[in-house]
Amino acid sequence: MKSIVHLFNEIGMLARTPRSGFAFLGSGKQSVAEHSHRIACIGYALATLSKSPIDLSKLLLMCLLHDLPEARIGDLNYVNKRYVRADEEKVIQELASQSTIGKNIAAYLKEYNENLTMEARLAHDADQLELLLVLKELHDCGNPRAMDWFATVLNRVQTDVGLALADLISKTPSDEWWKIDK
Repeated sequence: MKSIVHLFNEIGMLARTPRSGFAFLGSGKQSVAEHSHRIACIGYALATLSKSPIDLSKLLLMCLLHDLPEARIGDLNYVNKRYVRADEEKVIQELASQSTIGKNIAAYLKEYNENLTMEARLAHDADQLELLLVLKELHDCGNPRAMDWFATVLNRVQTDVGLALADLISKTPSDEWWKIDK
């Protein structure tokens, strides 16, 4: 049971782990936990909209847990990854050795990283769509470079449903949601 408490505390580190790519963009701030929460919500929507049969539990767990290794290795952005090699596999092996829950988490992380199942592809799309939403928000608040990044991130979206949502994200003001009369 103590290993589970350790896991809970490790997950808590994600709230204090900043996403590092915003330094290059010049604006924006987000923790890995904030990012993962919205990814899970996006994953739920993708599963609902998908025409393929989806294991919703698997998809949501991949969305919530895909960045868990960052509690130990930090959030390495694309520039960092050109120079630094994080041993994510070692993190996953250590998680698997700590408890049954750790073994299950390791299996979700492995499936996510292999990106072979529809659930993994949707989880990856949720990850990219979350970043697209942040970039659109930053653009709408005046960062002129955000949409250049948007175009790059858009190339990583894999599924038809993800691409359809990405198109809508690009066209929808980020503050429109609360302005609509109901």
